[in-house]
Amino acid sequence: MFTMDDVKERAAKLLTKISIDEKRKKVRELEAQAANPSFWQDHKVAAQKMKDLSILQKEIEEVEMLQAYISEGDYKRAGGLVDKLEQLLFFSGPYDVCNAILSIHSGQGGVEAMDWTAMLYRMYTRFIEKKGWTFEVIEEIPGEEAGIKSVVISVDGQYAYGMLKWEAGVHRLVRQSPFNADKLRQTSFALVEVLPQIEESSEVVIKEDDLEWEFYRASSHGGQNVQKVSSAVRLRHKPTGIIVTAQAERYQGQNRENALKILRAKLWVLSEEERKREEVKLKGGYKTPGWGNQIRSYVLHPYHMVKDLRTGYETSDTENVLNGGLDKFIEEELRSLS
Repeated sequence: MFTMDDVKERAAKLLTKISIDEKRKKVRELEAQAANPSFWQDHKVAAQKMKDLSILQKEIEEVEMLQAYISEGDYKRAGGLVDKLEQLLFFSGPYDVCNAILSIHSGQGGVEAMDWTAMLYRMYTRFIEKKGWTFEVIEEIPGEEAGIKSVVISVDGQYAYGMLKWEAGVHRLVRQSPFNADKLRQTSFALVEVLPQIEESSEVVIKEDDLEWEFYRASSHGGQNVQKVSSAVRLRHKPTGIIVTAQAERYQGQNRENALKILRAKLWVLSEEERKREEVKLKGGYKTPGWGNQIRSYVLHPYHMVKDLRTGYETSDTENVLNGGLDKFIEEELRSLS
């Protein structure tokens, strides 16, 4: 239940942090750029700027609505809006508002782990659909017997990276095995990686001389026409040794673009990890979201429990979680930052 004093106090703190004048200034700048006849010469950059403009206008509109609700004494609606705007303050990273690239890789556990990877893929695509976002498969490598060895998808939606980045790390499943007659208890692992989609910019510079391209025939699709051309790409970044593959699209050009998109994101994450390591050198505690970093445990036998190992939040409603009910886990992670 919202009280008048509580909402007023929280709204006052929120309005000092949200930099509304700075947002209005940015809107004016983007509107002036859009009025320039040369604005649409680069359609990709123009479309991104129009998207940024739309997000800023929406945030300004919500702040103005909050001020109106408080002046009218409508503390119920004001309180709900304060809750929403407070959460947005946590998404202050340079790419939190951006689209994301999410990949899932099967780990220890053989066919069990590949089935677990397929279950996680379903969980995340359900979450994406519930958010009203969209996704597209960049690459999928199916398991030999069942499930998925690895899958990479691009996720388009406001704050997709800001929300999904908390899912990066190792996810552990404990259940009765559906793949043997004895239904033995089995533990499986899968690694989730989350990257921001970064457009070409001065922040991440990729030199053509640093790239080594290889083209081969796509193997994840059926159809004779797909197999006749070398549409799949493998990209190696020589300075770092990062290797990226993309083969979901029918045309080589689209797969090249997807590979560069992933590489650009990986290079940014690499620089971010180095920056964070420097920041916590004296404090300690930073963990790279790789195989050594287990973040969540899903137990389906002998009891039902999903527990986040970072915040301690847990729920016995495993069905809801595996159907994309991840909001509470993300909220708890954000709350732990405050």
